[in-house]
Amino acid sequence: MDSNIDQNPTSRNLLTKIDPRDALRTLFVTLCAVLLALGVTQPTKDFPAAAVAGLIAGCFPIAVEAWGDIRHARMSMELSMLIAIVAAAAIGEWLTALVVTAFVLAAEILEDLSVERGHDALTDLMAFLPQTVRIREGESAVSVPLADVEPGNVVIVSPGGRIPVDGVVTAGESSVDQSRITGEPLPADVGSGDAVFAGSINLVGALEVCAERVGGESSYGKIVEAIRQAQSSRAPVVRLADRFAAYLVYIALAAAAATYVATSNWTTTISVVVVAGACGIAAGTPLAVLAAIARAAHSGAFVKDGAHLEALSEVETAVFDKTGTLTSGAPVVQRIDVVPGIDEEELLFLLATAESYSEHPLAKAVVEHLRERGTAAGAPDSFEYRPGMGVVARVGGRTVVAGNSSLVADAPDSGDVEGSPIHVSVDGAYRATAILADAVRPGAAAAVAELKGMGLQVAMVTGDGAGAARAVGARLGIDDCRAELLPEQKTAFIDSLRAAGRKVAMIGDGVNDAPSLARADVGIAMGSGTDVARDSADVVLVASDPADLASTVRVARRARAIVTFNFVGTVAVDLVGMALAAAGILTPVLAAIVHVGSETAFILNSARLIPGKTVRRRTRLGKRSGGAEA
Repeated sequence: MDSNIDQNPTSRNLLTKIDPRDALRTLFVTLCAVLLALGVTQPTKDFPAAAVAGLIAGCFPIAVEAWGDIRHARMSMELSMLIAIVAAAAIGEWLTALVVTAFVLAAEILEDLSVERGHDALTDLMAFLPQTVRIREGESAVSVPLADVEPGNVVIVSPGGRIPVDGVVTAGESSVDQSRITGEPLPADVGSGDAVFAGSINLVGALEVCAERVGGESSYGKIVEAIRQAQSSRAPVVRLADRFAAYLVYIALAAAAATYVATSNWTTTISVVVVAGACGIAAGTPLAVLAAIARAAHSGAFVKDGAHLEALSEVETAVFDKTGTLTSGAPVVQRIDVVPGIDEEELLFLLATAESYSEHPLAKAVVEHLRERGTAAGAPDSFEYRPGMGVVARVGGRTVVAGNSSLVADAPDSGDVEGSPIHVSVDGAYRATAILADAVRPGAAAAVAELKGMGLQVAMVTGDGAGAARAVGARLGIDDCRAELLPEQKTAFIDSLRAAGRKVAMIGDGVNDAPSLARADVGIAMGSGTDVARDSADVVLVASDPADLASTVRVARRARAIVTFNFVGTVAVDLVGMALAAAGILTPVLAAIVHVGSETAFILNSARLIPGKTVRRRTRLGKRSGGAEA
């Protein structure tokens, strides 16, 4: 077992992440404040050495940040606090100046730790993949750097090892922990032909995986790149928070000026400046965005940017593509209707044998269905594939035809069937019809129900026929089903919804969905979809589980609610605090306590979104309960 598997940066003691200089500086300022409070005022009360030393040491980082804000002509809390500290010292309120400085430094440490936890929840993913891997070369295995692995290489993954690529298992059987990628807590059993994701852990047996997507193109690489962008980008709400925080500081300074004009009391004036705590907005908002993206990633979806997270929180209509999104994209046999009086076993053998040489997906589905029923296919004496119609084969001296009504002319009218029919004739006489349809993805019905429960309108668009569309819509509870649409018609439908003032999310998986994904307010691609779809999307559901969309929407809405609460709460605390300070009820020290207390509360409120080790997605198979996880 790889001894590094359980190493997790988020599990380290946060205290080890505090810059020792910041800690020592805060303790020194606090000690100076204690000495001053105990009466140590040498050489004079008007100019105590302890106070001067504490302010010089404590205000240095505050002054550096404030000077940067002045150079960029912007107002900040650091600048407003520096003004308050200097003003307090200027009028001889040395203890007040020290206490405010200590609180500001302590609040900075708390803010840094909270943001660090948000980054750790994401960067935990980055260092997880192995640096070197073993690949198969003939009968031997060689170790190469992960960066040198190319699509087509067969990677050997030992028990306990980390799967470094997206690919398909070519040999071996095992259980795989995919929780880092899909959010699914239970291991998945995999064997030959099963897909696996980079960043998963091979738990039991050795596996050989043929690489399909490596490095930055893998699911894991896409998540890491999205994380990097999320950490460096600024969502619209974050920019709004910065402006709003600056406005609060301006209001506080204006209120302080008005207070001094009315009272001529410098202590009261300083209290008004000190109490304003816009840091709860300025720091809490980007932390909430960062933490929400981390939580979405832990739940099986990655959001490429904070702006997309914000847009997702406002979505009112979800438009699903059908094939490959709500359904698996692989046809399965729904039923086989055989003419009465016919030997069914013989007929099914003839059908399986006739279709066994065809590469068409419908033919493969028929052969697989019959194999599972115990009907093995033989070898046809002759075989002819007729594109767009079906197959004609000779089996044991009999002519077997399987295809659509243009090939089996005497087949009964199927009408508006809820699937694709394959008619069968033997020696020129109609004998049976197999009805095939796309299988609905597990969890799709629960996802639609959750989205509707959140107040979203849900629609489905597809290029399939109306019967197949209605059948899937009925199973999933979707009333608005648009069938037989070309890609440009899907895009036109998205445009019509947006023109009506709706915020629209489009969910798809194929090349033909890319224009609609790009046109919607939020484009969401299935992880199993085409590269074009994933590149065009703003959000990718890594495990291709529609239920992950409902979870991600809940996370986005929760982040918006937290940010809104922080905005409203900060305004309320600041306005009440400034009023109490102007009335002389809050002393500068009490004002500093209110400032730091409110700031701490709002930062910790945002930090609630940061996922911990216990964050697990709710179980699949439609057994999903109410709200998002705490």
